[in-house]
Amino acid sequence: MKLRNILLICATLTAGVSCKKNFLDTPSQTTPTVDNYYTNASQVNGATGLLYNAVWTDWFDKAFISIGDVLGGTVTGVAGNDQYNSFYNFNIQSTDGLIAQTWKSCYKAAGNAAVLIQAFEKKKTQLGDQPFLTLGIAEAKFIRGFAYFYIGRTFGDAPIVDNPLKLTEPGGALVPKYFQKDVLRFAIEDLKFAEANLPEESYQPGRVTRYSAKGLMAKIYLYMKDYDNAKAKAKEVIDYANAKGTIGLDPDYGKLFTSSTRAIGNKESLFALQWLTAMGWNGGNRFQLYVGPQPLLKPAPTFGNGYSAAVPSIDMLNPATGYAPGDKRRDWSVMEQGFHRADWINVNFPNGFTYDTTGNTDDFHIKTGTRSSILKYVVGPNRAEEPVNSSSHSSMPTFILRYADVLLIYAESVMGSSSSTSDAAAVAAYNAVHTRAGLDPVSSITRDDILHERKVEFAFEGDYWFDIQRQGFEKAKQMIEAQERGTYSGNKELASFRATLTSPDQLFLPIPQAETVINPKLLKSEPAVAYY
Repeated sequence: MKLRNILLICATLTAGVSCKKNFLDTPSQTTPTVDNYYTNASQVNGATGLLYNAVWTDWFDKAFISIGDVLGGTVTGVAGNDQYNSFYNFNIQSTDGLIAQTWKSCYKAAGNAAVLIQAFEKKKTQLGDQPFLTLGIAEAKFIRGFAYFYIGRTFGDAPIVDNPLKLTEPGGALVPKYFQKDVLRFAIEDLKFAEANLPEESYQPGRVTRYSAKGLMAKIYLYMKDYDNAKAKAKEVIDYANAKGTIGLDPDYGKLFTSSTRAIGNKESLFALQWLTAMGWNGGNRFQLYVGPQPLLKPAPTFGNGYSAAVPSIDMLNPATGYAPGDKRRDWSVMEQGFHRADWINVNFPNGFTYDTTGNTDDFHIKTGTRSSILKYVVGPNRAEEPVNSSSHSSMPTFILRYADVLLIYAESVMGSSSSTSDAAAVAAYNAVHTRAGLDPVSSITRDDILHERKVEFAFEGDYWFDIQRQGFEKAKQMIEAQERGTYSGNKELASFRATLTSPDQLFLPIPQAETVINPKLLKSEPAVAYY
């Protein structure tokens, strides 16, 4: 979808959602305008609600895992599946549908947030400086800040549109590319406002807070190699967590990723996209549909599907390069031979589901390319406590920023440009994440230790590629080319595949061709310009 169309989408998409137990429950049946709406907290909170949901569905559909994990080598796309293979082998073209979906979702989120910001600012001229309007602006700026952070990491130099209505002016659609550093600065400026105006604690489960903003700022500063600011912001979150206890690591990592009731509003979640089974294709979590094993999801009473279209990579399963011996995150994140869940019951598995790769004689046996499936974000078949619809959509949130991330950001930012550190606070932050996985504490850490910890901690969460990318081309090339991206044949003979990086341009995705056709300023040959 063209940038102009994306950013001019009516804000009624995100307006008027009821503020009940789940803030995605019921869209407004009327058409709100600034004159007749946004007069109370419920209406404003409802308007910001779907910024956590529907605007991201196209990106989350398949691009989320393709960019963050297939590119990053933690996930292997099924051979012959063109929707993943261009990322699998770094043969990504500007005509790729997942590129367009990523662009569309990010600018759709940013555009809807911008329209709401303007609407709430205008409403202030009618009602005065109401706290609920300031809160609405802060939430919208948080989402817009995240959108531009993702745009900057994914595309590099890119357009910034703070006011979508400017696109209707003569020549307004010809927005230039701005330097990546300015795109990231724009995100930081939005998050500074969010930091100053969001509450310390969520006013509703799943809503972002002041410490969500601080944590996301820390992540952006780390990406920018601004280690002092990354350290300072991460420490503010850690200090608050230590003092209040309402932010922290969840001791049950496995359940955190397989139970929506545990995950929604969880103390480890600083920012997550929120999904609702009842919204189906318009706002349910689709992840299970693409990564879940078919024998689990296909039979009645679920009547869903599980395609195992993206599976854990051999590199991820290799103890030398992925989950080390004794790392409990393997069993918490991956389904392999013998995996069993007694509560995953359907007509074919009356005693619970068992992952069986020992044969291929009936529908109960599983033979993916790596003899494994992703467990994270898979909640199993439909049941009362975990509703799953007929298309395998669930209500599991998608974690964008967890407290574990903040701890590792702090450890890395203390290390800074050095190759290792024995700093007690940095090592303690690292060990908090490391020992939760059942591993022994360490007394010092290296940069490679941090990168490996991030790889196993955040596998299948759409993020590892950016950890590789931010190392720069030479290090990224070394990391990618060391990965085994192949799959096993029917008799488990390895068909090895190694990807190759040949150009720094491969660190970023191309701007969709549909955009460059209507706006030549976005062509690769056109230089970026300064926004600030």
